[in-house]
Amino acid sequence: MTGTRTDELARLAELHGVAVSYRPAPDRTVTVPDSAVVAALHALGVDATTPEAVRTALADQERALRERLLPPTVVHWAGDPHDPAALTALPPRTRVRIETEAGEESYRVSAPLVAGLPLVAGLPLGVHRVTATAPDGRTAHAHLVVAPDRLPAPPGRSYGLLVQLYSLLSRRSWGMGDLGDLAELAGWAGRVAGAGFVQVNPLHSAVPGAPTDPSPYRPSSRRFPDPVHLRVEDVPEYAYAEDRERLAGLLERAARLRATVLDKGALIDRDAVWELKREALETVLAVPLGPGRRAAYDAFRAAHGQALDDHATYYALAETHGPDWTTWPDGLRDPRSAATTRARAELADRVAFHTRLAWLTDGQLQAAQRTAREAGMPVGIVHDLAVGVHPAGADSWAQQDVFAAGMSVGAPPDAFNARGQDWGLPPWRPDRLAACGYAPFRELLRALFRYAGALRIDHVMGLFRLWWIPQGSPPTEGTYVHYDAEAMLAVLALEAGRAGSVVIGEDLGTVEPGVRETLQRRGVLGTSVLWFERDWTGDGRPLPPERWRADCLATATTHDLPPTAARLTGDHVELRDRLGLLTRPAAEERAEAVADVTEWLALLGGLGLVDSVGPADSAGLADSVGPVGSPGPVGSTATGPPGADEEAEVRAVHRFLLRTPARLIGVWLPDGVGDRRPQNLPGTCAEYPNWRLPIADREGRAVPLEELTAAPRLRALLEVFAQLREG
Repeated sequence: MTGTRTDELARLAELHGVAVSYRPAPDRTVTVPDSAVVAALHALGVDATTPEAVRTALADQERALRERLLPPTVVHWAGDPHDPAALTALPPRTRVRIETEAGEESYRVSAPLVAGLPLVAGLPLGVHRVTATAPDGRTAHAHLVVAPDRLPAPPGRSYGLLVQLYSLLSRRSWGMGDLGDLAELAGWAGRVAGAGFVQVNPLHSAVPGAPTDPSPYRPSSRRFPDPVHLRVEDVPEYAYAEDRERLAGLLERAARLRATVLDKGALIDRDAVWELKREALETVLAVPLGPGRRAAYDAFRAAHGQALDDHATYYALAETHGPDWTTWPDGLRDPRSAATTRARAELADRVAFHTRLAWLTDGQLQAAQRTAREAGMPVGIVHDLAVGVHPAGADSWAQQDVFAAGMSVGAPPDAFNARGQDWGLPPWRPDRLAACGYAPFRELLRALFRYAGALRIDHVMGLFRLWWIPQGSPPTEGTYVHYDAEAMLAVLALEAGRAGSVVIGEDLGTVEPGVRETLQRRGVLGTSVLWFERDWTGDGRPLPPERWRADCLATATTHDLPPTAARLTGDHVELRDRLGLLTRPAAEERAEAVADVTEWLALLGGLGLVDSVGPADSAGLADSVGPVGSPGPVGSTATGPPGADEEAEVRAVHRFLLRTPARLIGVWLPDGVGDRRPQNLPGTCAEYPNWRLPIADREGRAVPLEELTAAPRLRALLEVFAQLREG
């Protein structure tokens, strides 16, 4: 490429939010390949394949920006006394009409303003429609998002449990944790343990078929939950199903499937669970709805409209044509085609079946949240929003117009992965989102907030930019594409405020300057994991508790990291060594792991956070279940080798978290029984059973919910937070 073309391409890319370089560190700039820039522009509908095409596209875009009256979406924060810049820049005597979300209209004149009153004065919160007509006859339409200044804050300080729901089996589940188990855990944790929340993995709908992708972070749809999580017996119509013999047989098969996991050490088999539940639900849903239930069902359908119809239609079509809509007959690949309309009518019974499943799952999710709040939890259930969706799933079929074709989301190379990452998720097009007033994002959030006391947003940096990788290229040959973060945050603040829900952003890893500050200013909590909290601008030593940020969820680990016991004992290094994942000699990895843990334990010991008495000698929750045994060599936490008394060390780690000013503190539930295995081991696929492990004790024996809540080790760990229960 010539120098001239590079300059023009860079300017064209800048106008469309496509990066030509990025800075992985303050002192380092990386230039992205021109091929990635050209591919990203193509996905945005811009031809940049030749120098002539670049010049033409650049001229067209610059002219469009010069002549534009309004951008497609305008943001106004309710606490700002001034009009948005886009409105104040309108030509004098421009006629402005604002239609509110409720359908009310008002006419106002732009600059010079009448009596100096701003155009947006008195507008309610919501997404309104603005029409501007300039004196020269030009007319523009825009979406005006009026959002609260900040998102809701947590109601006081609290701690909670973090768990992957599928791993939380009870003796009543059908082989994996379900929404009945979630409600049971929330009820116990709120009333007995004084927890303020329970955080779960994404419960989005999975891609149908067997085998399905077990990862909850690569769903078919983020808009609607997965019916595999239903507690079938809790569906009201279950009691009236006629074929009791069939249901009894399915219950027996479910008991055997559950026993293979809890008693025989088998992995969770989601596909087998769904096969049983689907067959049972076919019988249960044959029962007619009573008048009240029918009214509630109809209201749900009306509330979700076309999106729900599309979702159910996709699953009905997938039963006939397979789960990958890109391989369907031509007419069916378009959700608005005549062929799809005919198929929807022909498959009306199956569409109705999948619509009912979405409604039932939504209902049990709301019931779990009610149980949590009734148990005294100030927050309740914290749900997880995945970064994106499967390229062959329901959302990518129904919303093709807002997804960037031929691109995948991932991460550039960094210190932890020199090859970068490709997550296999198609990104949203920022231009199409802005053009429709972020409607898909708004509808997604509104659906989740129906049953979420708080929402965790995975890779929250995606509200600002995402790493786009052209199809067929390695992750190293991608580029960043920027989004209108102010608009995304405004929509988030609007919907969270309406629901009264807290938002937690997963902001781990490389974060561009200013992002954390912007999120904090708007009330989005961050995520702080103990082992990563060091003085990176100073000597690199562990960060003392008083220097942690307050606006965060503080934890000792996550689903992608080793459980605390594995970190303390070095088991995580041995696991990665067995799987051939180490990039350095095992001895070096072990030495570094020991040094890291030793530094942290020294800080914990210096702060006096080590058990001075056995947990059986302390009052409160631990005493309520009887003696929990000897505390072991307590002094080992401060002076002995890491892992010498892991239970005391695990408690010390959580006492440290309690010393920080963090508004929310999360306890990884498997830490309560000494589980050594991460639920997901990044960099593996077939080598490790990601997303299929039940919660287990230190010997790897699965622990059902009934034993888990009575486990002395968990009770002793949660006793660390007695002061939060009392305060």
